[in-house]
Amino acid sequence: MKNFIIRAITGILFVTIVIGCILYHPLSFGFLFAIIAGLCVFEFATLVNKSEGVNINRIMVSLGAGYLFLAFMGFCMDISDFSLFIPYLALLIYLIVSELYLKRENPVHNWAYTMLSQMYVALPFALLNILAFQFDKVENSIEYNAILPLSVFVFTWLNDTGAYCVGVLFGKHRLFERISPKKSWEGSIGGGVVAIASSFAFAHYFPVMSTIEWIGLAAVIVVFGTWGDLTESLFKRHLGIKDSGSILPGHGGMLDRFDSILIAVPAAVVYLFAISFFR
Repeated sequence: MKNFIIRAITGILFVTIVIGCILYHPLSFGFLFAIIAGLCVFEFATLVNKSEGVNINRIMVSLGAGYLFLAFMGFCMDISDFSLFIPYLALLIYLIVSELYLKRENPVHNWAYTMLSQMYVALPFALLNILAFQFDKVENSIEYNAILPLSVFVFTWLNDTGAYCVGVLFGKHRLFERISPKKSWEGSIGGGVVAIASSFAFAHYFPVMSTIEWIGLAAVIVVFGTWGDLTESLFKRHLGIKDSGSILPGHGGMLDRFDSILIAVPAAVVYLFAISFFR
């Protein structure tokens, strides 16, 4: 009961902060997710550094993740041009070249995990800006639209919650037993139904897209979010750990809470660009 209460309180605070910062202002959105991106990359680096022969610079890759998010934000807001990305490119060059002089045990693994921290963790967070900032043809300006990035998290949370509840009650057939033995087909289908059903509410209250387009976005988040969850499960299984960290009492680490969006956000960006060609 004590663990349940701790988990519930943490979950409520977590959801409140994320939703509040997304809805309140673009600066609160940027500040929150720049920090989250940095923390997730720091967790990732901490975990891989436990592998034999791996030693990547946790501080530098974390700062790089936060800066990449802010650079994307500035570019999407039309504050500056591609020159915003020059410091980030310089950081990547430094992280690669430095391995020539550090004489570490396995520089190739260090290079690989350093680049993976940016591609797998940092880049998906940065892509949230593409969902949040859009060009308004009527006003001829960039507008902040909190609903699209918020919908990604709502669909993800509802999918996870629905999958857990339905899986506990009716789950019999394993979805991907080799990687995640507790996940079931019944739970995944149930979670998908709950998330897609919520898309009708988004279509009703936020007609920035048609009902069919909202349903499509929810379906994309469900499928690719599940793959994102399984991807992190495979990563943790390979490292022999249960949770990515302990920063969120009762919920594990930051990566554990955002694993689904690491695949879902890039997929959502591709989906929205794809449907834009048919409008």
